[in-house]
Amino acid sequence: MDGLRRRRGWWRDSGPFRARVVSLVPSLTEAVAVTLPGALVGATDWCSHPADLDVTRIGGTKNPKVDRIVALAPDLVIANEEENRAADLDALRAAGAEVLVTEVRSVPQAFTELDRVLTACGAPGRPGWLDAAEAAWAALPEPAERRTAVVPVWRRPWMVLGRDTFAGDVLARLGVDHVYATHPERYPRIPLDELRAAHPDVVVLPDEPYRFTADDGPEAFPGLPCALVSGRHLTWYGPSLAEAPRVLAGALRAARR
Repeated sequence: MDGLRRRRGWWRDSGPFRARVVSLVPSLTEAVAVTLPGALVGATDWCSHPADLDVTRIGGTKNPKVDRIVALAPDLVIANEEENRAADLDALRAAGAEVLVTEVRSVPQAFTELDRVLTACGAPGRPGWLDAAEAAWAALPEPAERRTAVVPVWRRPWMVLGRDTFAGDVLARLGVDHVYATHPERYPRIPLDELRAAHPDVVVLPDEPYRFTADDGPEAFPGLPCALVSGRHLTWYGPSLAEAPRVLAGALRAARR
């Protein structure tokens, strides 16, 4: 990549410096913004953190405006194989943009990929928040007990966590095994009656991508404990990883009271 950086002006004799970055992933947007203030020139409409982020908005994660991104003349576009569509990334490459695509399906993989992204964006070293996040997860004790869960991520139709997901790995490390972890699909559509019939110990309801609330979600699972959790802590891989074990564990405990 060094040769490409030199051609695009990312390099000075004294070493690498910050690139112009467009992020197509809310998690990565927050990671870059916190680590390299000013590096981001564009982000999606869904990139809500940091709250004061002031960059050009380039559409959604699934429908980015390629022409608007290209007009920003980014040195690097950062994306994710799950969040973003291959056709959009191919269109960006065809227009001359360099695209870095991440894959994050476990907590350890999140740390590796974040390090790779931040290095590619010109970070001079590993940020303190990333060390703190890795330490927080490494310090987790072995769960005293394990519980089963159904984890909806959408309704109308009902969709849940399936196999090989980052959120599933997060919960597993907190002692929660979701019922559809071995399903052939990563986000299967499951009829509500079947979800209820699984008789999980807890139903985990995040506030994104579908915004489950105390008035929208728990009523579908009468008699089952429901944990309303922060989607940012369950599904984002960025600075929120440092507090995610504590925040999620608290929400799971609250569901048992």
